[in-house]
Amino acid sequence: MFDVLKKMFGSDNGSPPAKPDANQLAVAATALMVQLARVDSSEDDIELDTIAECATRSKQVSDTEAQAIVADARAIADDATSLYEFTELLNDNLDQQGKAEILESIWRVAFADGRIDKYEEQLIRRIADLLHLNHREYMECRHRAEQSTSS
Repeated sequence: MFDVLKKMFGSDNGSPPAKPDANQLAVAATALMVQLARVDSSEDDIELDTIAECATRSKQVSDTEAQAIVADARAIADDATSLYEFTELLNDNLDQQGKAEILESIWRVAFADGRIDKYEEQLIRRIADLLHLNHREYMECRHRAEQSTSS
């Protein structure tokens, strides 16, 4: 676990972190989704299933790989001290469209259990701000996620 974090965020010898691979970016994005699933104090199975589904859809990985990404993200989220650990990595390596796709996936997780808790909405707003997404992008992501979950 510690090796994964060192690899993602740089080693303790002061050297800059290596460019993250697609798996590390997927784990960072998924860790944000896990944080959202936990914000209302109930990590529902339907939310975890939605997180895995988002990983398979956006990263084009198998179900087994998606489950491994979710497991890694849950472990890293357990040790996280802030959202910035994940959003910084994503900001440094993704364009606006890539960050918007992540926010849309986060909204899908929020909609998965059929209700948006006020704490979920606050957390999503904070994540959008940390990803440097403006209000229009925030609302577009919400709308697309809501449309995809209702159809």
